Amino acid sequence: MDGMLTTMIVAVAGLAAFLLLVAALLRGWTDWLALKRAELEAQDQAPDSPTPAARIELADLKARVRRLEAIANGVE
Repeated sequence: MDGMLTTMIVAVAGLAAFLLLVAALLRGWTDWLALKRAELEAQDQAPDSPTPAARIELADLKARVRRLEAIANGVE
């Protein structure tokens, strides 16, 4: 009977430890999801800043328009 009681105590302690581990992992998972959700919301609200490649392309297009306007005005 004494060995059975010891086995039951160890089993209950193991189950309690397992449940605590599962609760901690679940809490971490929900916090991680909340963090990712907040990152997505912040990304949606942030103003879009042009990338360096986009700025170079825009400058190139402006230069082409100036050259075409100069040709149209007879300067070149």
